[in-house]
This record gives sequence, structure tokens and C-alpha cells, in this order.
Amino acid sequence: MKSARKIVLIGTGSVGASFAFAALNQDICDELVMIDLNTAKVAADAADMQDGLANFTAKVNVWHGDYSDCHDADIVVICAGIAQKPGQTRLELIQTNVKIASAITKDVVASGFDGIFLVASNPVDIISYAVWKTSDFAKERVIGSGTALDTARLRYQLSQLFNISARAINACVFGEHGDSEFVAWSIAKVAGVPLIDLLEDRQLNQEELEALYEKTRDAAYKIIEAKGATYYGVAMALTRICKAIFGDENELLMLSTLLQGEYGHEDVYISVPCILGRQGIRQVLTPELSAEEADKLAYSVKVLRENNPLIQEAK
Repeated sequence: MKSARKIVLIGTGSVGASFAFAALNQDICDELVMIDLNTAKVAADAADMQDGLANFTAKVNVWHGDYSDCHDADIVVICAGIAQKPGQTRLELIQTNVKIASAITKDVVASGFDGIFLVASNPVDIISYAVWKTSDFAKERVIGSGTALDTARLRYQLSQLFNISARAINACVFGEHGDSEFVAWSIAKVAGVPLIDLLEDRQLNQEELEALYEKTRDAAYKIIEAKGATYYGVAMALTRICKAIFGDENELLMLSTLLQGEYGHEDVYISVPCILGRQGIRQVLTPELSAEEADKLAYSVKVLRENNPLIQEAK
């Protein structure tokens, strides 16, 4: 009998293990299966988490398994791949991680899996495209974590600036989860007030906005330089995405999805506002961007298409 909430996690490095821990502590699933090439480590991770279940009020089954466990999963979360090193951009991981993700996807699909793929491996937009192409799934069921993390970073920075809850901030990071991402300041709001009004009232200036953008965009580089990897933030973003799926929340999140004419672009995975529920991405929203922002989105699309080996090979 199919579990109501079963997740299979593939890749238990820093990001994967952090996601597993966050998922357990937030009680978002009934079953969590972990798969990794390093079988000794993944078995130890499972045992380590099992040791804590007696202190946990919810009943969750956690174990390490193999691809056959994917057949009745609701969500397969892909965190496998080589990690970003200090000074390295996400795009430099492309060739190796596309091959890894494509091989994983074939094994998952071969198990009979018919759920939702959630991709976190970098560069996440290009890896999500590879999973979509390889799986032949509907694009609504292949989701990249995209700029969900970047948007959370931005909202936190704005909440600190205005001394207000991040939940009162409506500001989004569009585009690549990487150096060509941008903030759509024209549609941003703070406690319901358009951010551009705060600029006009001189409560905020353009230099402060640019500093916030740069801090958001470059956050990963600074964290990686200091401790070798980023994992807690993206783990919490993945947990939030899974929660929205299992709860059929129809939540608005910034996710990497396939464009099919939105904003005049197609055949590229990139982050735009998405409505997410039990069946995956239910709707892609296209709030009006300023002319400058539309140009930035076009540039981000260009970067991703030019660096995507699957698109270039098809030419």
C-alpha cells in the first residue's frame, strides 16, 4: 500500500543530510529513504537519525535503501553531484553533474516511480532541465529548488533592514540560481507597501537596494569560503517545498520550472513565481516586470541556454 507521504532522498552529502534532518524535525513525511553511493555513510546517517526517533513524537520510518524504493515514493529529492568549491561558480559543475543526474533519473524511472522530482543539485536550473528531458515527465512534476533559497535570503535581509517579520516581505529573486539572478524590485512590497514608494519617500535609497542584491547573490560564495559548503538554508527551502506539496497548499514559491512562452521565453528551466500543490506546479505566474528587469530575465535565460549542454547538442 502506497504511503501517504514518502520521500526518497538521493545524495546524502552536506545538503542531503541537512535536508533529511530538517524533514524529520518538521514532520513532513511518514517515510524517508536515503540513497547514496557511499553506502557506509548513508547507513550511518540512517542509524544516527533512527537513534533520535524515541525523542520524537511523530512516527517516521527512516532507512537507507536503493532505487527499487522509489517505485511508490511521492517525491524523489536529488541532491547528488559534485559540490561547489571556494571560488567556483555553479556553472562550472555542469558537465559532471548533468551526467550524474541523468543516470540517477534513469534508475528512478526504471523503478516505476510516478511522483514528483525535486532537484537541488547545482547548477540547479540546468540539472532540472536534464532530469525533465531524461525522465520524459510532465514539466509540472520536475521542479528545481531554483531561487527559493535566494528569495529567502533576500526577505531575511529586508526584514532586518525594516525590523519586520520576513513573512511581511513580498520580494522575489528571478532567473538563474546563480550570478545572473536579479531582484524584481518593481513588484516588491514591504508590509503591503510597494518598495518603490519607500524609495520615493526616501526611506530607502538605490545604493541600499544594490547592496542587498549583491549580498543575496554572493551569499553562497562567502559561506563556502568560510566553511566549505552551504547546506542549512537550501535544506530548509527543500523542506518548505515538500511541505507545500504534501499539504496541497497551492503556495506561491519561486521555483525553477520550464518556460513555455512565459515572458517570451521557452525551452529553459529558470525561476519564476509558481503555484505549488499536491500534483506539482499548478500554475506559472507572470507578474509584469519593468523593462530593465525583463532585459535581466532575458540575459539570465541566455546564460542558461548557452551553458546547457543538452540544448547545445540539440542544435
